[in-house]
Amino acid sequence: MMSKGCIHIAGIQDVTPSALGCEECLKSGSRWLHLRICRTCGHVGCCDDSPNRHATAHFHATGHPVIEGYDPPEGWGWCYVDEVLFDLSKRKTPHNGPIPRYD
Repeated sequence: MMSKGCIHIAGIQDVTPSALGCEECLKSGSRWLHLRICRTCGHVGCCDDSPNRHATAHFHATGHPVIEGYDPPEGWGWCYVDEVLFDLSKRKTPHNGPIPRYD
């Protein structure tokens, strides 16, 4: 679905997830609430409700504009640049293994 005012949606890629959970949290032993996957490179980061906000940090470091709700695959995308939410239900990125859970 193309959203008005956002050219970045046309550039989303089918990607391979970089990790089974938030890449940086797994390295540091931190916890996350939900995952987001970059639809430019496949980086998996934690959401803004997580303590470290790695998905947003990845956007600021790289300029990659579009993420997908990834935990579980939620069927939506978000453009950081244009602040647009859009439908990815027909282009969800599959998990490449079990997602670690914190109980």
